[in-house]
Amino acid sequence: MVSRRAAATHLGAMTQAIRVRGLHKRYGDRHVVDGLDVDVPWGACVALLGPNGAGKTTTVEILEGYRRRDAGEVEVCGADPGAAGAAWRAQLGIMPQDSRPSDELTVHELVAQFASYYPDPRPAGEVIDLVGLGPQAGQRSKRLSGGQQRRLDVALALIGRPRLLFLDEPTTGFDPEVRRQFWALIRDLRRDGTTVLLTTHYLEEAAELADRVIVIAAGRVVADAPPDQLGDRHLAAATVSWTEHGAPQHATTDAPTALITALAGRLGGEVPDLVVHRRTLEQAYLALVGGPS
Repeated sequence: MVSRRAAATHLGAMTQAIRVRGLHKRYGDRHVVDGLDVDVPWGACVALLGPNGAGKTTTVEILEGYRRRDAGEVEVCGADPGAAGAAWRAQLGIMPQDSRPSDELTVHELVAQFASYYPDPRPAGEVIDLVGLGPQAGQRSKRLSGGQQRRLDVALALIGRPRLLFLDEPTTGFDPEVRRQFWALIRDLRRDGTTVLLTTHYLEEAAELADRVIVIAAGRVVADAPPDQLGDRHLAAATVSWTEHGAPQHATTDAPTALITALAGRLGGEVPDLVVHRRTLEQAYLALVGGPS
């Protein structure tokens, strides 16, 4: 059996899953998206970060085909979202930030209904179990908790076996344990070849899941890098703190390993109260978007 990853490689060998050049969108006098360039390779997970009003949601809605752009080139799964049809849409899984499916249907009825929209859906029961809603399968969706509702949203996004999955703030309302279960699910999907575009306010989530982080501010890309290199934080100097002769000490250095080795030699092995601090992902992000550092 050919894996989804192999199929995606064959079908999209010469293109990106998402390719955007010079994207513009205005609302009246307000330029919400201002010349955006974005690439998402097949099989990758890319996190789109930015403050409220940065243009993330507008960009994602254009990529999903729900909103028209004013200018620029956009290609998603090999087609222009503004002109693509039902066969193209069947390749996508979409989990919006706010979703209100029919309140009167049970979880199983709703997932089965969505399955009927796709040519090759997963079995409804399989997807319900996958997102941890098996005990709620016969419960009306209006009676679900906030976290359970988000799990249902995930199920509806996954039912059509998407090649490309859009996740907009997917773990809002999840407790830490459920959030980590969701991360494990996304990792499993990626191993099967699913491409993911993720928007999130949880920087830990971006660090855990994303190959690359794209930061948008005022409708423009201000950074595009792996999480551990965002804002060149992997190149920033480290602060080393320790205790020597009963007094706290600290030093800023570009070579923390060499400093710690020298300290260990001088102090006879263990370095008391040793702490090494580098710029965090949050600090790098806030510096890029103009927040407090």
